Amino acid sequence: MCTGKCSRCIGVTLYPLAVISIICNIILFFPGWETSYAKDGYITEEVKYMGGLVGGGLMVLVPALYIHVTGQQGCCANRCGMFLSIAFAAVGVAGALYSFIVAMLGLINGPYCRVLLLWMTPFKDREDSYLNNRNLWNLCTEPKNVVEFNIGLFAILLATSSLQLVLCCTQMINGLFGCLCGTCTNKGVI
Repeated sequence: MCTGKCSRCIGVTLYPLAVISIICNIILFFPGWETSYAKDGYITEEVKYMGGLVGGGLMVLVPALYIHVTGQQGCCANRCGMFLSIAFAAVGVAGALYSFIVAMLGLINGPYCRVLLLWMTPFKDREDSYLNNRNLWNLCTEPKNVVEFNIGLFAILLATSSLQLVLCCTQMINGLFGCLCGTCTNKGVI
């Protein structure tokens, strides 16, 4: 497979992953599918870091556009364009890594929820993980099913950011080969 075609495939694959990251981060602002918690500030701290919106979303979407265009015939499908795709892919790596770290922290620390009369993060800094013990999930009384809500969405963010990380690193290697060897456009193959 030539480097131009590989860039197109990587760019096209990054689009839905970036959109999924953005959607997951937006949904995380509404635990229990209620807007009142976001309005009152009762949301998990890691959601406010916007790892899925900024990191896995915008910081991957912009490089995905350039990487996709790099694989097309025309002005960008050359050695210079492939060299620049390395820099854009590095931005994508940074965004995916940020999203990955925020999602990991969101899973480790657990949700911000109401425990009896207090709002807190009850699973933060515990020796035993709440992920392994479903009985602990009952500590959170409000928002309803917030533990499952956060685990599901942060797990999706973790998976998408992992894939984005692999794809952007692959593009960095592909861009290096494209920079050194060309993109196959002069051979009539894309």
